[in-house]
Amino acid sequence: MSRVAYVNGRYLKLSEAAVNVEDRGYQFADGIYEVIHVFDGRLIDAERHLERLARSLRELRLPAPMGAAPLLRVIAEVARRNRVREGLIYMQVTRGVARRDHAFPNPAVPPALVVTARRTPPFPASAAANAVAAITQRDQRWARCDIKTVGLTANVLAKQAAREAGAAEAIQYDADGMVTEGASSNVWIVDAAGHLRTRELSDAILPGCTRAALIGLLDGTGVTLDERAFSLAELRAAREIFVTSATSFVKPVIRLDGTAVGDGTVGPVTAALFDRFAAHVRGDGRNAR
Repeated sequence: MSRVAYVNGRYLKLSEAAVNVEDRGYQFADGIYEVIHVFDGRLIDAERHLERLARSLRELRLPAPMGAAPLLRVIAEVARRNRVREGLIYMQVTRGVARRDHAFPNPAVPPALVVTARRTPPFPASAAANAVAAITQRDQRWARCDIKTVGLTANVLAKQAAREAGAAEAIQYDADGMVTEGASSNVWIVDAAGHLRTRELSDAILPGCTRAALIGLLDGTGVTLDERAFSLAELRAAREIFVTSATSFVKPVIRLDGTAVGDGTVGPVTAALFDRFAAHVRGDGRNAR
């Protein structure tokens, strides 16, 4: 079956889908994107993703291509046409097509919207099955990492460095030696004192939707979260490390820069939070379309 994309009002075969060479997303990376996990035909944490999409649009002063309700209808139709019951929805909005000039087009042009869907491997059977290695790397991204822009060159280079090192993620740190986030994920640790920590929201990190969902699931676990930055030294001394994202879920990191994290197996806090998030994905009514 041919894959289908939604491109500026039309449903097209992926092989026929195209954007104008003067689209500002191509020329300037002047656009934003979102990724939503689909499980059993349901959009996971869709409300959070659409809220973040709206926030990114506001921060870049980009007009919304349509309202939330019609966008959800487009997403559902793209998923249906691609027969995606478990996979990913990708949405990208750019400032549109205009003569190449750094300033915003004047008069304004309609924003461009692309939506695609693809199948992915099944949700991991266990935390251990989802465990990976990571490396550390100096953060070289721009100063507004809280906006989910399509300008991802530094992230691409970090991810490639991880791959070349035989790892799945690059955990980044700033000029002060404080951990920011992964190339495509938020970072969490159980520190040497046994406290669960993740960096507080700021311009330095993306406000992850899986991050927010997991925080909302902590009630009743007995786990208390400390939203506070931690250093590279604290990362390396951590009992447990894991990362979160719409594509990573709760992903344990059991090796860092070639060295075992803790005893080299998935820790108890990470395993418990993986199970809690898995239950959220598999049956929480809040995920209904």
